[in-house]
Amino acid sequence: MAESGITYRGTTILTVRRDGKVAMGGDGQVTVGDTILKASAKKVRKLQDGKVLAGFAGAVADALTLFDKFEAKLKDHPANLKRAAVELAKMWRTDRYLRRLEAQLAVADSEYSLLVSGNGDVIEPDDGVLAIGSGGSYAMAAARALLRHSDLPAAGIVEKSLAIVSEICIYTNREITLIELNGES
Repeated sequence: MAESGITYRGTTILTVRRDGKVAMGGDGQVTVGDTILKASAKKVRKLQDGKVLAGFAGAVADALTLFDKFEAKLKDHPANLKRAAVELAKMWRTDRYLRRLEAQLAVADSEYSLLVSGNGDVIEPDDGVLAIGSGGSYAMAAARALLRHSDLPAAGIVEKSLAIVSEICIYTNREITLIELNGES
């Protein structure tokens, strides 16, 4: 997806909610220019003792910095994903160093899925489908279609959607990392 004219290449991250479960997946491709440097990067992970899922699109070093900052905000605001996300977005937008970071985060817990950006955005999708990265629009379309026209669980929708994206987006591959929460707090 594009944000203020910026397209983050090299990944697709997708989050889907269904039947009290939330799943997040990301491909493993790291691309610099027209060269694939790595095929098996892990761009999604569990935070806060497995209660929060987080994935990134954008520059890897920038995203890792944001993961660290977000984890600190989760410690400051335990069991309050929205507050931690808003605090990160405020810091990201106002801090001179962080403001230059080129990445987006997708975060989710048992209640919320949120996009967090350096523009100060903290956005919760209406339908429980959240996608970021160069293949984000394709992933969102595939996931929404599968939500409406299949009985697949959240993890199955993420997996099939990312497989579809890998056939369309040159910055997305089939080396998918998939993580899931069961809806427990």
